[in-house]
Amino acid sequence: MRKGAKAGIVGTVFAVMVGGAGYGGYNILSALNGDTGTTSGASTRAETKKSGPPTGSEVEETTTAFFAAWEKGEAVTAAAYTNNAEKAEPLLTSYGEAAHITGVKITPGKANGATVPFTVRAKVSYDGKSKALDYKSTLTVVRGVSTGKALVDWQPSVVYPALKNMDDTLVTGESASPPIEAVDRDGKVLTKEKYPSLGPILDALRAKYGEQAGGTAAVELAIHHADENTADTTLLTLAKGKAGKLTTTIRASAQAAAERAVKNYGQSSVVAVKPSTGEVLAVANHRSDAFNAAFLGQVPPGSTMKIVTAATLIDNGLTTATGPAPCPDSVMWEGQTFHNLKDLKPDEGATLADSFARSCNTAFIKYVKSLKTESLTEEAQSRFGLGQDNWKTGIPSFDGSIPAAGGPDKAANLIGQGQVQMSPLNMASVTATAMTGAFRQPVIVAQSLDDRELATAKGLSTSTVQQLRAMMNRTATSGTAAGVMSGLSGRIGAKTGSAEIGGQSRSDSWFTGYRDDVAAAAMVQDGGHGIDAAGPIVAAVLRTAG
Repeated sequence: MRKGAKAGIVGTVFAVMVGGAGYGGYNILSALNGDTGTTSGASTRAETKKSGPPTGSEVEETTTAFFAAWEKGEAVTAAAYTNNAEKAEPLLTSYGEAAHITGVKITPGKANGATVPFTVRAKVSYDGKSKALDYKSTLTVVRGVSTGKALVDWQPSVVYPALKNMDDTLVTGESASPPIEAVDRDGKVLTKEKYPSLGPILDALRAKYGEQAGGTAAVELAIHHADENTADTTLLTLAKGKAGKLTTTIRASAQAAAERAVKNYGQSSVVAVKPSTGEVLAVANHRSDAFNAAFLGQVPPGSTMKIVTAATLIDNGLTTATGPAPCPDSVMWEGQTFHNLKDLKPDEGATLADSFARSCNTAFIKYVKSLKTESLTEEAQSRFGLGQDNWKTGIPSFDGSIPAAGGPDKAANLIGQGQVQMSPLNMASVTATAMTGAFRQPVIVAQSLDDRELATAKGLSTSTVQQLRAMMNRTATSGTAAGVMSGLSGRIGAKTGSAEIGGQSRSDSWFTGYRDDVAAAAMVQDGGHGIDAAGPIVAAVLRTAG
């Protein structure tokens, strides 16, 4: 939030200086009625409801009227030319009032069907300081469902391309937090320009540690995000503040590798941590929004969860890495039949290490009746430090959810489905704990910076660690992860995963692995099997950071 800025203003009209040239002769007050409201003074004469795509003339008339109202600062009128006036009006209002944007001039480009590109030239003014604001955007005209009128298909990006969430607003004012100069563990400067996916992370660090870092506030135009876990995104600086230096745990070379790796896959996230300390070495997201899914994602992790499940079976005395874990074709539990991936041959004589390396679902689910409802939850919480909502990484994060579940979900949880939810950060931490035996809560800034209390857990016994590392090493060298991990030297281990998500054509791709003193985990939405998308991301990071 900006200091002194007005956010969430609704139901008002703002005034701006306009140049109305190019829009003459068109009476916007007799034009369109939106799907969610009626334009003041519009004709009430009965008209035939039209259908089909808007015609070229309708596209031109609608955009001309919408632009004219926007230029004049008539938020209510402009919103009525959209198919979602309820959401459009507050943002259009904030454009002139909370964001202090004036002198708006909009120039439409050549339409491509119903889509119209346009440029905006304006000025942002606040407390005697002004700066030009020039940018390009697009809109699409659609047929209103209830009115049949040609209307602007409302998206926040119409107003400004970086606006994604329907409830985000624009504000201008003195920043609530002074700017920071974030540096990596070796003093190398970290910027959004060089490391684009660090943008939301740097914003979050600034929001929490800006004042503590010793800087002074700037005057900025920013996106104020509706999501409280997302810090304001600066768009334009009217007056620079003094940046305070903030040292992070990031390693610039690992961050660069993570940035390159996620670019190859849409909706992907990766985190790398240093198992001996818990320090985050890299965090990258390749998404269409500013959401830090690497830290805040809450989705099923698929078979990567078998690391925790294997530890649960070992620690509860049910089997060992070299003990039995038969892999039948299917298993029934509480009325639900569980299968393995296609083409995985049954093996009734399999050991736990065999079934782990091949990622056999049924081998783990066969033990469900021998486990208490809370067994997996207790292991995750007491050994791996998960699921207690007490991680303090330095920025907002999710620390996993492994609820004690009955019915079919008791079995599904064992293979990272059901009610289990994780983020890549969580799974990187799981791998680090499996590798070292000690749970060290991940951090992105040193605990000494603010003396915050970090989460603790008792970790794993030496015997369990030895068995987990042996199974993960086998998976990386001759199991499902061998192809991806090929060529990596040193101490290595891995676990593949894929999570079925309702409504998706393919599963989410998951992969976690370690090399020497680096553990990394990645998730790619709709990415397929673990080796298809998430695996190459993790391998690329380990190759550079390990």
